[in-house]
Amino acid sequence: MHDAESNAKDSLAKQRRAGMIAIAVSMPVALLLWLAVAFFTPALTAADDLGARMLFALRCLSFAVLFCLVLGVEAVAHERLMSPAFDPLAGFETRRLRVNQRYLQNTLEQIVVFAVALFGLAAYAPDGFAMQAVLATTVVWILARFAFWIGYHRSAAMRGLGAPAMALSMIVLLYVTARIGFDGGGFLGAALPVAVFVAIEVFLFRATRPISNPKCDA
Repeated sequence: MHDAESNAKDSLAKQRRAGMIAIAVSMPVALLLWLAVAFFTPALTAADDLGARMLFALRCLSFAVLFCLVLGVEAVAHERLMSPAFDPLAGFETRRLRVNQRYLQNTLEQIVVFAVALFGLAAYAPDGFAMQAVLATTVVWILARFAFWIGYHRSAAMRGLGAPAMALSMIVLLYVTARIGFDGGGFLGAALPVAVFVAIEVFLFRATRPISNPKCDA
């Protein structure tokens, strides 16, 4: 029994290590890609108009929904159509179907954060050059979701390749929140929500640590 538990712990440790490596590799690649798109694409014209910026953000979000969310829906639907999983209550599931379902659920959750962050970023972009950040954020987010999806089909650890998507959405949303806070309370108003968020994140890291099994420790 102890050998089985020890092997399970070793396997989990290897998966976590592989996942951390995937995240460590994907982050600088995503950053370089974001910078390349942001600085080497043409500036958006008529960016001084808020309506034009919102329309551009909507166009970007439409691409993200089509290529990330809709394709996920299609992947699940096609497999259900061509297999015994046509009846969802029959209990038939392949690993591919389970991965696609989890990708779809994860994308549905993340696209809400991404959409709010994207429109907020567009709202606070002062000119066409700043609007390139909206395009860069969209491109990196879409590619990171693909990396998550493809990596997940390889192994659970390799889904870490998609980590830049959520990280980017959170960073942009923190920036937007800080700008909103600055409008209302200056530097203190900008720093407060960011500080509170970071404090809660630290708490969550500590509070959600797995509890060791007392039988294993005995």
